[in-house]
Formats: sequence, C-alpha cells, structure tokens
Amino acid sequence: MAAETFLFTSESVNEGHPDKLCDQVGAGDQGIMFGYATDETPELMPLTHMLATKLGARLTEVRKNGTCAWLRPDGKTQVTIEYLNEGGAMVPVRVHTVLISTQHDETVTNDEIAADLKEHVIKPVIPGKYLDENTIFHLNPSGRFVIGGPHGDAGLTGRKIIIDTYGGWGAHGGGAFSGKDPTKVDRSGAYIARQAAKSIIASGLARRCIVQISYAIGVPEPLSVFVDSYGTGKIPDREILKLVKENFDFRPGMISINLDLKKGGNRFIKTAAYGHFGRDDADFTWEVVKPLKFDKASA
Repeated sequence: MAAETFLFTSESVNEGHPDKLCDQVGAGDQGIMFGYATDETPELMPLTHMLATKLGARLTEVRKNGTCAWLRPDGKTQVTIEYLNEGGAMVPVRVHTVLISTQHDETVTNDEIAADLKEHVIKPVIPGKYLDENTIFHLNPSGRFVIGGPHGDAGLTGRKIIIDTYGGWGAHGGGAFSGKDPTKVDRSGAYIARQAAKSIIASGLARRCIVQISYAIGVPEPLSVFVDSYGTGKIPDREILKLVKENFDFRPGMISINLDLKKGGNRFIKTAAYGHFGRDDADFTWEVVKPLKFDKASA
C-alpha cells in the first residue's frame, strides 16, 4: 500500500506575545484548534469526561437543594476508566477509580462525607454496570477540607482548558475559551472542529476521530485541516477529510455566522462550568450534527 501524505500543524510563540499560546487568536492571529468525538457515549464524548463532569454538577445540585447541606462550593472530581481498545475505538469496561475532593463545613465527619458522596452523588451519576467490588473510591483523601476557594489557595491555577474540552482525550491547541468573543478562533475554531468531528461519528464514518484546524494572521482560509479516525474509519481518512471540507466552512467570519455565535444573550455564561461540549442545549449550536453522506455500499 502506497504511503499517504497529510497536513498537520504545530506552533510556538515568543516571549513578547501577550499570552503563552495564542490567547489573542482571531482573524488577525495564528493558532491551532482541535475537535474530538467518540462513539462510547450518546453525547459522542469520552465517558471519563462525561462522568467527571456530571459528578461535579451533582455536587452542586445536592449542595443547593439541601440533600447534603454540609457541602461547600469548592470541589473537584476525577474518574479513571478501564477501556478496551477495539481496533482504535474506545470501549469502556469498568470504572477503575472515582476521586472526589470537596469542601465541607466543620461539623460533618469523614465517614459521613464518604457515605453521602457514595449515596447521593456517585450512585445517581455512574451506571451500576461500571462499578464493581474492585472499584476504588478516594473521597476527600487529603482529610479535612473546611477552608476552600481563594481563601485556601494563594496562587490559583489558570483556566481549565482540558475540563472545558475532552478531559485529556484528543488534543488541545493551548488556547482558552472563556473571556473571548466568537471572532477569536481559539473559541470558534474549536467549536467548528467539534461539530465536524461529531458529525463524522454520527454519520457512521468512523467510531472515533480528531479534527485539527490551523490559521495564520491575515489569512481567512485555514492553513490546514487534518482528520484522523484512529483506524476506525469506514472509508479512508483522506475521503473523510474531503467530505469535511465540502460540508464545513472554516473561515472565522463564516463560523460565527453558521453557528450563530453572535446572537447575544447569556448563552456563553453556561459554558463557564461543566464544559463546552457534549451538552444538550439549543444554545450549543456546535453540537448540532451535520449529516455527511457517503457510499455505504462501497465502504
């Protein structure tokens, strides 16, 4: 079989740039963005990421509705899953480890915390088929967590770009989303790349894929568009790429128009927590699948 060529882009910035990795990216700057999708969940998102995100949302819910009145706002979740690599596709087998660290009041005991987290947070979120007698639970493993937030940490971390995207799966170009309007391709480019990747999976072209886009300052067309189906494609990646280019307009101005990113309102407030992708919400227009037609008989 003859070797195939493809375009893939990497970048760097100098010390004088206003942020480490293209935080000012827009129609007037450079950058690389990625979109990812996988058939392991109905949302076409990694199960590790979906469960960790839902655990975080559940922590907030039971704190606000009084189910776990001892909870306080600061908290983090992490889920480790054992996977089967099925020809490049990821098949979840079982949950290996669940980690939850959450702030609490002074009155609750560690045993009460663990019991409540299992009963009111973990059980409603993680399907029982993924839990077994060997699943490890680290629930507030550091011990007491009474003081949290800025009061508990001097020198907080930056924007959580991995939590905002795919939980470590796929790839990331380094640019954050929050605080940027849709003209910045750090945000809009990642959105259209997600829509393209999701459409590939939903159309049955592959079981898992990543889409990369790169841009140059002053150049409206992307420098490169790259697709990798991790060996799961029903047709060659070059044919998938051709379909993607025929069905998606990656020019920054057209992304904002086609995804209706400038319609206003409070739509982007929702993205400040629980991720930008895999959300069932009409405001998340980049989650709308665009059918990609191909010759299934020949595939």
